[in-house]
Amino acid sequence: MTVPTRHEVTRLLDLASAGDRGALEQLYPLVYDELRRMARRQLRGERPGHTLDSVALVHEAYLRLVDQPGVRLESRAHFFGLSGRVMRAVLVDYARARNAAKRGGGAVAVPLEEVEALLSAEQAAHVVALDDALDALAHVDEQASRAVECLYFAGLTLEEAAVALDLSVATLRRRWAFAKAWLRRELGPVV
Repeated sequence: MTVPTRHEVTRLLDLASAGDRGALEQLYPLVYDELRRMARRQLRGERPGHTLDSVALVHEAYLRLVDQPGVRLESRAHFFGLSGRVMRAVLVDYARARNAAKRGGGAVAVPLEEVEALLSAEQAAHVVALDDALDALAHVDEQASRAVECLYFAGLTLEEAAVALDLSVATLRRRWAFAKAWLRRELGPVV
């Protein structure tokens, strides 16, 4: 398969934003490898054998993304930035569910051999704490929070993230530096 051009992806995103479901079907195979790379990056801190693998995370995130009514996918960088945000939401939802199950909510019997594959309580707590900290950061500095989503979660380059956020690269660097320092202060040694 040939590598899709940025123009081709952007053209399909424009068509998809205009409601063309066929464009979404054409888009998925073109962006799949990049989405898998992003998913692997997000899952790298998780326990080996995590119930969600990169394929499952990509599928869940893509379904959530394309099922959102009225979402305008403005560019390739915007699409991948938004994809990173949705992947983060999937992982946070999973971690919150894991924490609720740990407290007995909706308890379901799980075979012993499947227990090891579950997200550990400590890892789930870190995911939730990071999500809460990013929400708090967004109240302090929305651009800094979005910078984390694009650079860390989506794995975009500085240049791609600057386009997605409509910022200069220099401004994005400052927002990124601020975000890292703020998160280190809020989360301590976890980050």
